[in-house]
Amino acid sequence: MTMTLIRNRLVLLVLGVLVTFVLYLLLPAIQHERFTSSVDVPKPRAMEEEMKKGQSGSSNVTILTGTVLQNPSIFFREAVRVQKDGAPSAEKLEVIFLHGQSFSSKTWEELGTLALLSENGHRAIAIDLPGYGETPRSTALETAQSRVSFLQQIFKELKFQRPVLVSSSMSGRYSIPFLLASGEQLKGFVPIAPAGTKDFTTQQYQQVQTPTLIIYGEHDTALGLQSLQSLQQIPKSRAVMLSGAGHACYHDKPQEFHKALLNFLGELK
Repeated sequence: MTMTLIRNRLVLLVLGVLVTFVLYLLLPAIQHERFTSSVDVPKPRAMEEEMKKGQSGSSNVTILTGTVLQNPSIFFREAVRVQKDGAPSAEKLEVIFLHGQSFSSKTWEELGTLALLSENGHRAIAIDLPGYGETPRSTALETAQSRVSFLQQIFKELKFQRPVLVSSSMSGRYSIPFLLASGEQLKGFVPIAPAGTKDFTTQQYQQVQTPTLIIYGEHDTALGLQSLQSLQQIPKSRAVMLSGAGHACYHDKPQEFHKALLNFLGELK
């Protein structure tokens, strides 16, 4: 009887040792499975929707390039929004972008400005001014009147009716004379610390009737403030300062710039 009891206890002990050994071998696999399932959490619906938006982005917007005029041939980029049926969408406003000395039409593409405006229903075009980007130099645009005629030709070739003219820094040598001479041809004007404003008088600016949004950077204490003093004489003007931004404020703070621009375009409709 005693031998039988001892034998049963030995059997139970061996079984216990075997079970412990088997659990020891299986424990790492169980832990790995639990860890994997814990990190493989389904994404919240809001995140999935945001990812879909990010993936689609401006997939329905195509950037087309081309040239107009001759001697020199002017290079341009245009954002075109295509509907699901493949047809171009109808536009609200026409907007043309001029660039600064260190930039080109590609800047407006890289910032997403052209695509953003197109997605919001506007026709958006940026050109390379003579001597910049893909446009060769020209010696025929040395006077203010010649630059006014140049923009008039550009508008005609691109079939603009009354566009909104966005002009930064150096391109003010083109846009400011055009504004003062042919402002009635513009639906709106968006100067961004443009050059050449001090070449004209307060009386000339006071005669402008074009709705104007003046944009400048907080830290642009040179051309930004200088142009502001002249441009704020325009009766239908208001100014937006981009905090923390320098001279190329649209480049430093693109989101804030885009918001101000879209709000202004919305007011012009």
